[in-house]
Amino acid sequence: MTLDTSPNRVAVVAGNLDRYLASAKPAARLLDPEAPLRAGSALTARKAVELWEDQVTSRELDATARELKRDGLSYYTISSAGHEQNAVIGALLRDTDPCFLHYRSGGLMMARARRVGGETPVFDTLLGLVASSDDPISQGRHKVWGSRRLWVPPQTSTIASHLPKAVGMAFALSRGRRMGVEMPIPTDAIVACSFGDASASHATALTGINAARYAYRGGRPTPILFVCEDNRIGISVDTPSGWIRERFSSMANVAYFDASGTVDEVWDTAARAIETCRTSRGPVFLHLDTVRLLGHAGSDVETTYHSWEEIAAFEAKDPLLANARRLVETGAAMPGDLKAIVADARDRVRAAAREAVRRPKLSTRAAVVETLAPYDAPAVREQASLPVEPARRAEFFDGQLPEDATSAPRRNLSAHMNAALADEMLRRPELMVFGEDVGKKGGVYGLTKSLQRRFGRARVFDTLLDETTILGVAQGAAHMGLLPVPEIQYLAYLHNAVDQLRGEASSLSFFSSGQFTNPMVVRVAGLAYQKGFGGHFHNDNAIGNLRDIPGVVIVTPSRGDDAARLFRGAVALAKANGRVVIFLEPIALYHERDLYADGDAEWLFDYPRPTGSPADALYPGEVGVYHEDATDVLIPTYANGVRLALRAAKRLADDHGIRARVLDLRWIEPLPHDAVARHAADCKAVLVADECRATAGGVADAVIAALAESGYVGRMASVRAADSFVPLGPAADLVLLSEDDIVRGAREVTA
Repeated sequence: MTLDTSPNRVAVVAGNLDRYLASAKPAARLLDPEAPLRAGSALTARKAVELWEDQVTSRELDATARELKRDGLSYYTISSAGHEQNAVIGALLRDTDPCFLHYRSGGLMMARARRVGGETPVFDTLLGLVASSDDPISQGRHKVWGSRRLWVPPQTSTIASHLPKAVGMAFALSRGRRMGVEMPIPTDAIVACSFGDASASHATALTGINAARYAYRGGRPTPILFVCEDNRIGISVDTPSGWIRERFSSMANVAYFDASGTVDEVWDTAARAIETCRTSRGPVFLHLDTVRLLGHAGSDVETTYHSWEEIAAFEAKDPLLANARRLVETGAAMPGDLKAIVADARDRVRAAAREAVRRPKLSTRAAVVETLAPYDAPAVREQASLPVEPARRAEFFDGQLPEDATSAPRRNLSAHMNAALADEMLRRPELMVFGEDVGKKGGVYGLTKSLQRRFGRARVFDTLLDETTILGVAQGAAHMGLLPVPEIQYLAYLHNAVDQLRGEASSLSFFSSGQFTNPMVVRVAGLAYQKGFGGHFHNDNAIGNLRDIPGVVIVTPSRGDDAARLFRGAVALAKANGRVVIFLEPIALYHERDLYADGDAEWLFDYPRPTGSPADALYPGEVGVYHEDATDVLIPTYANGVRLALRAAKRLADDHGIRARVLDLRWIEPLPHDAVARHAADCKAVLVADECRATAGGVADAVIAALAESGYVGRMASVRAADSFVPLGPAADLVLLSEDDIVRGAREVTA
């Protein structure tokens, strides 16, 4: 037999199926539609034929995607070909079992849509392929598998970054009910998460699986079904034979199921796995045998790493071909019936494609970014004005309300944040606080002190020491209607997990057209000035990778009363608009008391009582102003820089006759450019005092660029920290922004 080396493997694979159906002989006896394919199986002939139809439909979508790409009409060719057995999962799961899906999930989506009914999965998929603004999930922003009605939040192409949030959702199901918050899905729902065998080696995948096992081992229900679709290759890199089974089959605290063999065997194994997950409320690993056909994507030249013989061997394992044989040989279907299904799928998909290419595309910048960073100011103010019951406050604070405190330790930033957290938890029963050491210990710096004792372990709890898991739990909990306030213990600890914010949390609203959101306020202790203590990992002054995340909000306080008001505004923004907010807390100011001289207590402030008024909070764009009548130089700054700038302003006035207006930016993403421009217009010069790294670290570049582009005519300059890690001990003072730097910079820019 001559080996077919045609480069058009779509046609070759389709031809293999067509030739079989043309030559197949029907079984001697046809099965009753409700009879099982084999004795003891739960898969009936009727359901098996429906599954095959969904698989064929998925395959035809893959073929049409290649044709559209060839004609310059579509933009995505990663196919589901060879992975169609995942349709079994789509048929078995309930439509209220949320699914976080691998990008080869066409069969699953077709079967899930059939189960729910009333969906148009073929047309919806094609609208995504051609990037049409009519695409019901992403409106043309990306080709994703997703549906609000089907409970499929969209995932992008990162191979394993969705596992932690899927685990987080499974964890949050019982947690929310313990908190007394009504969940949007039934009490016995499970969460499914699919990924490939190559992805299973990714650090983020292992993090998610470890977190699920850890939670279940600790007695916390975590009903998640991990579906590893094993095609034994990642683009061109082979997965060692038996690796997935060897790696995951003997793990403690996760049940392992191997779904291979005929379609009815896969069905029965998957059904047992799902039922185990549902009844045990624990993690299950379902190893699904697949094969990758048609290469990694349309642009992949598979012959650069596989021989023609190897490619032909893979194609001989085509699940559509194997399932067709099974249906014919068992008498579940006649060959002619299957031929008709193929012909109908081809006609339906191509007819839908002809219509999809005529549908509109995104045509304006405003339309593209519409769902990236929604801001409904009245809704945010309304959320910030929700009352806090006075009697509950009095009980929580043992009659000693924070606004009545007179002692220094109860009037600093740390104490104000502790009180603000308590007030928001009293205000919002769905709010939960978690992270490393936040529970019994009350936080490294005491900011969560007494919260667990007063609100219980369901709402305030310690996590394992892994920032990726912390942010995954936050995303999953937010999907379930909870309002997570996770703590990242130090800014430097966030960097190895930042993709959970960049690639996942902050992109969800964008890629789902606002249909899915994961509101959260991520508290991050950071910045420097701890008098050399701890070195770089406890004095990290690099925020560039956070400011670079589209749609994220970053807010940082400089004093205690501002911290409380800003935190209220941040929580209201997250709740009202589904936003991801990073609340960056300057560690060095947690317990600061003084401003100009030791013992002056001028950096202690009264706690702002929550009165149920919008004025109780601070909102994006609202800045802090000191010495508003000064016009010689404007000093925009933030966090530690505010206190440094105020000290420098006193020296400038006393020693040099220069009157400086200090502007606390507060909101460093997005920056309050309008407020900066308004105050700059009153001043002869501008000096940005940026405590973060000179390059790719802080805000000085953006502030000065915006002023220059707006036509500001005064002189402009900046003083910044050195482009260096922060060393240990007194050497830290050599690289950080100093009061002397600000004085010198102000004198030069006003000379």
